Amino acid sequence: MRKRIFTLFLAVLLCITGGEMDSQAKRPLSSYSTRSYNWGLGQNLNHKKPNGTGPAGWKCKKDHAYYTGKCSKKNKVVYLSFDCGYEAGYTKKILKTLKKHHAKAIFFVTKDYIMSNPGLVKKMKKEGHLVGNHTTHHPRMAKLSVKRIQREIKDCEKAMKKKTGFKMDPFIRPPEGNFSMRSIKVAKSMGYSTIFWSLAYYDYDTANQPGKNFVIRKFKTYYHNGMIPLIHACSKSNTQALGEVLTFLKKKGFRFGTLDEFAKNS
Repeated sequence: MRKRIFTLFLAVLLCITGGEMDSQAKRPLSSYSTRSYNWGLGQNLNHKKPNGTGPAGWKCKKDHAYYTGKCSKKNKVVYLSFDCGYEAGYTKKILKTLKKHHAKAIFFVTKDYIMSNPGLVKKMKKEGHLVGNHTTHHPRMAKLSVKRIQREIKDCEKAMKKKTGFKMDPFIRPPEGNFSMRSIKVAKSMGYSTIFWSLAYYDYDTANQPGKNFVIRKFKTYYHNGMIPLIHACSKSNTQALGEVLTFLKKKGFRFGTLDEFAKNS
């Protein structure tokens, strides 16, 4: 009887809050902290998993948040990820290079990218890649209201289906790596895993590129098992270096996995 009363109470509460509840913790999503964090790394030179930033003691996997992927000594794997805020003319070549090396990846796209480049997004899916959510307006997520976070995710998701016919894969990369416990919890409640990264470098300014050799050196210096590198698809240097980077990683015994191998939301 008590269980039935509690279930009824929870249903009423969901109606009152407009469905904005963390069903597992049974608390309103708006009650979670909006303290802002910017994802960063403590890199090392011994090819071990780096340390990431976030709330003290935070067990990110419990909230379906990841910055490295599943791996083992027998299963050496890299999870390639590309951010696509806008198209700079390099994505076709990136896709061609990935195909040549039999490598799969995930592309995180904004709504504007989908609307402007539906053919490219379709090509990503048809060639076996994942396409994840990079939000509608590319905002810093930490301080946003629950409804605004939901809208940023949902509107991008809807554009994906409408313009390409494909359903968006349930992974989100928060713009600039900015997040709060609220934004993480909202994404999780919508069936998304939040994906950070374990390797990144200054590559997104098209007018100030680091150069092909810089990118190759970064991967050779900081590669590690389970790595999720953040690679901006608008970068000429990344495009030029990608083939050599993939060749190097394969020689080191790595295969190229996809996030759905370990980050599956119900």
